[in-house]
Amino acid sequence: MLDKIFLWWSGATVGTLLTIGKRGRLVGTDEFGNKYYEDRTDRKSYDKGRKRRWVIYKGYADASKIPPDWHGWMHYIYDTPPSEQPLRRKAWEKAHEPNMSGTPFARFPQGSLNAEGERPASAGDYEAWNP
Repeated sequence: MLDKIFLWWSGATVGTLLTIGKRGRLVGTDEFGNKYYEDRTDRKSYDKGRKRRWVIYKGYADASKIPPDWHGWMHYIYDTPPSEQPLRRKAWEKAHEPNMSGTPFARFPQGSLNAEGERPASAGDYEAWNP
């Protein structure tokens, strides 16, 4: 119970859960387990006619975990949520992946000091500058 009160970065807090229970309705869930909600009315909205929308992350709160279709819905680019009308994917599109920078799963380019393995030798066309 204490983690729901103090640990806002690992899920919804008690205040958020109460707000969801009182004003929100579940719109859908994405492939990462994030849950998307919309306000039942536009009474507390910043713009009249637009209902407030919010996401409850599964696990650590990181905005890069929102897939593009849900991102478009959250920012009012699409009126219909992806749970009702998913975006059509092109054959060349890759699946969405969250940003892993700063985690143990981060990718490093070849030659990076953080990458595992040997660093490739520099090319023979390099000449040091001599003043």
